[in-house]
Amino acid sequence: MPTMSAWRWNICTPSSMTLTYIFHSGFVLETERSILVFDYWLDPSGVMDGGLQSEKPMYVFSSHFHEDHFTKEIFEWKKQREGITYILSKDIYKHRRASKEDADVWLAKGGTWSDGTISVWALGSTDSGVSWIVETEGKRIFHAGDLNNWYAKFLTDDNPDQQRYSFEMEEIFNPIAHEKQFLGELKDIRKVADSFDVVMFPIDGRVGNGYTLGGRQFIERFKVGLFVPMHFVASGFESSWRMKEFTDVKGIPFWEITREGESIEI
Repeated sequence: MPTMSAWRWNICTPSSMTLTYIFHSGFVLETERSILVFDYWLDPSGVMDGGLQSEKPMYVFSSHFHEDHFTKEIFEWKKQREGITYILSKDIYKHRRASKEDADVWLAKGGTWSDGTISVWALGSTDSGVSWIVETEGKRIFHAGDLNNWYAKFLTDDNPDQQRYSFEMEEIFNPIAHEKQFLGELKDIRKVADSFDVVMFPIDGRVGNGYTLGGRQFIERFKVGLFVPMHFVASGFESSWRMKEFTDVKGIPFWEITREGESIEI
């Protein structure tokens, strides 16, 4: 996999950016030269209305086929404006959620793409699809998709190295093996980059005890400029703020999102 330096272009100084929370794991990042949309699903506050009126090039990312991270509605945007590039995980096509011609770029883990405005790396996940590294205008962004230590609460069991069944996830798993997979994915990410200006990462209270563990393991291994929680809709905004006590210890800014449509300057 190419290193960051292999893909970097000449930039004088990083530009300012605005990150807006759409819903669940969906965000819009507006830069001076482009608009990036991550894992759009629902838009209760109409965030995309403004983005679709912009003349800036738009890049639309979907990390995997699950309905809370991907919807075919994104393809309707092509009828409203030009200049949209769709960058989708290959599992969306594999699961027949979209046709091959729907996306401009299909990526699986290890895939890379660049057009001179943005550079993209597809990394691994502990669920379906990929996580994303995007570098643009002097800033490096990470969107985890569904990469997380999802079964952290079972690691405190007397025998965590045994098969379990999760009613929430509706699957059989081994907590120790799953954590090893997660930590292995983090090692692979570090082969590409060890620091990010912005990290969007699942902090989902439905996981149960230890639901911040994946986020904590991430910030222990990477330098993070801003930590942004996501995937917390069912457990509430406040539930994600628990992660702040851990980012505070490391001196990492944390975005306490309070509503859909809220924005922060980066």
